[in-house]
Amino acid sequence: MGRRRASRELALKLLFQVDVGKVPVADALAYWEATAAEYAHYDPETTIFARELFEGTLAHLEEIDGIIGHYAREWSLDRMANVDRNLLRLAIYEILYRPDVPASVSVDEAVELAKKYSTAESGKFVNGILGSFLRELEAKPAAASDR
Repeated sequence: MGRRRASRELALKLLFQVDVGKVPVADALAYWEATAAEYAHYDPETTIFARELFEGTLAHLEEIDGIIGHYAREWSLDRMANVDRNLLRLAIYEILYRPDVPASVSVDEAVELAKKYSTAESGKFVNGILGSFLRELEAKPAAASDR
């Protein structure tokens, strides 16, 4: 498994604790650091990127959830599979705030992790939401330059 995918999995686990387990952010991070021996096989880059993803996603959570709500018209955030919701959050954070990660990579990674950790239909669901988001995002600069 690649470093970045491992980072995304670790960030997903932290987001899941905070979202589903209602664990305070500080407690989730403290527990993660206290159990660092479990993650000793990861190199420092992997754990640093995981923490950046986790903290960055949470820092922009309200905005990101608004985006998800816009594109998942038939699904409220509460109705979504917990894993799908958090994978969408991670991917949208990467797309908007991590220029070092190509958007296509963020989408592919989210889809693969959805297939691995969620339902049989989750890959398609995640791909559909992220694909719609990207198409509209890519169309915005073109529309602005047409004026």
